[in-house]
Amino acid sequence: MHKTNKHRTFVVTGATSGIGLAVAEGLARQGAFLIGVGRDAGRCAEVEQRLGVAHPGARVRYLVADLALQSQVRALASAVRDELAACGVESLDGLVNNAATFTFYQTLTPEGFEMQWAVNHLAPFLLTHELLGLLQAAPAARVVTVSSGSHYHTRLRWGDIQLRRWYNPLLAYKQTKLCNVLFTAELRRRLGRGGTVRAFAADPGLVRTEIGLKGNPGLAGWIWTRRAAAGISAGESARGIVYLASEPSIQEAPELYWKHSHPKAPSPYALDPAVAHRLWELSARMCGVEPR
Repeated sequence: MHKTNKHRTFVVTGATSGIGLAVAEGLARQGAFLIGVGRDAGRCAEVEQRLGVAHPGARVRYLVADLALQSQVRALASAVRDELAACGVESLDGLVNNAATFTFYQTLTPEGFEMQWAVNHLAPFLLTHELLGLLQAAPAARVVTVSSGSHYHTRLRWGDIQLRRWYNPLLAYKQTKLCNVLFTAELRRRLGRGGTVRAFAADPGLVRTEIGLKGNPGLAGWIWTRRAAAGISAGESARGIVYLASEPSIQEAPELYWKHSHPKAPSPYALDPAVAHRLWELSARMCGVEPR
């Protein structure tokens, strides 16, 4: 892994707690120009100040955005461009799409999308689209999207892709984590081998985080607490994600799915190019962008 990321720029979403915060800390420790993203302004200010003091060799800036809303994803991309320009930086070396949510009850965003679909899939799709120009301006850039082993044994329900008619919270989560791998595979195909941007999907493993506790009923929280107790720490999980975002030796690695700094085979369904292409076209329509 890079012993130093000084003068390299990274954006990390969901960077105020859990895995995202540990990834942000890992990159700041290496001296990166880090732009973290969180939903809560107070928490963003607190973490920005703490990381700045702990890692004076890094430049740390936090931006506030609710990634459930496409309007705020676009505003975030604009703020990232402004932040980099103000510092005289013309490129972005890495984007870590880490933010995710789990909602027990079916919840729609104000823009009409199922919440897990919006945050876990559409947000990284759109943010990557909006920041791709900055990534392509870097000599060797990365897009790392945090997926999950829960994508195995899952297929997309094309007839009800957001599970609006028959909502199942765990299936909704598993589908979005499958989408993370499909998105990564299709992004790779569309970027081709000749460009400077490489895409990877990260399996963080079972991690002791609070994603299953936020806003969910007592039983769901109890089950998550019992399950997560067997997991690894966020810091241990984050090391593999920092590796994917910054390790020079894997820039041309053919494997797209990695767990703890080692390649791993994703599900065969996640490697189906027809499925990935169809998902990309659907996602582009939902986000109102040209499917480049």
